[in-house]
Amino acid sequence: MERIVLASGNNGKLIELGTMLAKKNVELVPQSKYQVSEVEESGLSFVENALIKARHASIETSLSAIADDSGIEVDYLNGEPGIYSARYAGDSGPGADLANNEKLLAELDDVPDEKRTARFQCVIVYMRHAKDPMPLICQGTWEGSILRQEKGSNGFGYDPLFFVPTHDCASAELAPEIKNSLSHRGQALRKLLQCWNSPH
Repeated sequence: MERIVLASGNNGKLIELGTMLAKKNVELVPQSKYQVSEVEESGLSFVENALIKARHASIETSLSAIADDSGIEVDYLNGEPGIYSARYAGDSGPGADLANNEKLLAELDDVPDEKRTARFQCVIVYMRHAKDPMPLICQGTWEGSILRQEKGSNGFGYDPLFFVPTHDCASAELAPEIKNSLSHRGQALRKLLQCWNSPH
């Protein structure tokens, strides 16, 4: 079984990605297991930040690495919080999800429903090694809108505020297998699995 390091300490991402990668006979190990140091996400796009994280984890572990960079874009806010989604309210540590959601609701307080359109974006990068000249880069987008209050207890991040029009509920109200079939991360990962065995 191939061991791949996940360039993230987010347990929600580990569970989602690990579940979908199980069919590839891959063991996904969080970078925390190798005491990988934090790296500054200095890119100005999801793609740049995913590459930075994957390369850093691969350098420090000598393993292949997977990184994703994802976030939510709100049209009324000109695409914010975007690449800053995890630290929208300041810190990205424990309690950040609640603070980020509260800030987003405050920013959209008087905005009518029809102008609350938003989407989740995800870029997943797979690097065979730290000097991989042609990493796999796959992207997924999930369209929806921002609710006026949190709903549901599944998922993480902005899931309780993200309204899924196809299922008339919040992302956090979806069962994990349904969320994976719809989500930005699920879309990007399925593309990655399709490309995995192709020469690159």
